Amino acid sequence: MTATAADVIKAAKSEVGTQETRSGGHWVNDSKFNKWYGSIPGYGRGGYDYPWCAVFVAWCAEKAGAKGLYPVTAGCATAVNWYRGKGQFSEYPAIGAQVFFGPGGGTHTGLVYDYDDTYIYTVEGNTNTNGSAEGDGVYRRQRARRDSNVYGYGYPAFAEGIKSADPAWASKAPKPSVPAKPATPAKPKPAPKPVVDLSNVVAAAKRDPGLRQGGTTHAADVKRVEAALKSEGFLSAAYASDGSYGTSTLTAYAKWQRKLGYSGTDADGIPGMTSLKKLGAAHGFTVKG
Repeated sequence: MTATAADVIKAAKSEVGTQETRSGGHWVNDSKFNKWYGSIPGYGRGGYDYPWCAVFVAWCAEKAGAKGLYPVTAGCATAVNWYRGKGQFSEYPAIGAQVFFGPGGGTHTGLVYDYDDTYIYTVEGNTNTNGSAEGDGVYRRQRARRDSNVYGYGYPAFAEGIKSADPAWASKAPKPSVPAKPATPAKPKPAPKPVVDLSNVVAAAKRDPGLRQGGTTHAADVKRVEAALKSEGFLSAAYASDGSYGTSTLTAYAKWQRKLGYSGTDADGIPGMTSLKKLGAAHGFTVKG
């Protein structure tokens, strides 16, 4: 999985409202995020009563599949140095960046999910909404970009790049996705040409009393021939589709034969292979004999 800034922000926002343990009328730092990270010697409650804002960021990264893109530490100053060592620290906000507050960035931290010219918009752990020093949970915050308490931003090395207000990082902005070029549709195969059985047409022309030959009715093949003769102007509409190959069709086919240069008994109106193939070629059917 290649995690994006959106994945990390989604994980962070899903925890908004999560709070730490309350004991003796006070909030204590012991939270599910501390339990995930582990105990630290020297702190109360079995080593779990330590500030967890940096741990929250690391937890979100792991849940989003972005392990290795953010430092895994409980110390804000340690996290700042982690980014600086990679050349990934800036004074400008970025989407998905880890923001640091206080002297040297060592006081508090959170995740930036948006920014504009005036504000940064964050999700932070171990904070609150009233500005007091005692944090109690995960909240969304809006902070002035140019507040003196804002120290800087660590930039995760997302494979997609990072959207940043830093001019030096402009080339690292995610590239807009290019929609896939639609595949050129395959040209439809031409429909196969109808087939006319010469033997059926000849049988009909000779008044063969059989209604079928080889399992195929005479009428279907004759109708093809009649339609072609009508297109040639040799057969009137009244006889262009009756499929009977009567006298009118016989006369019309003789005209077709004479058009091809036949005469005498070769122009008797009874189709031959050569003349019928030429009629088919001109009017969209093939001939079998």
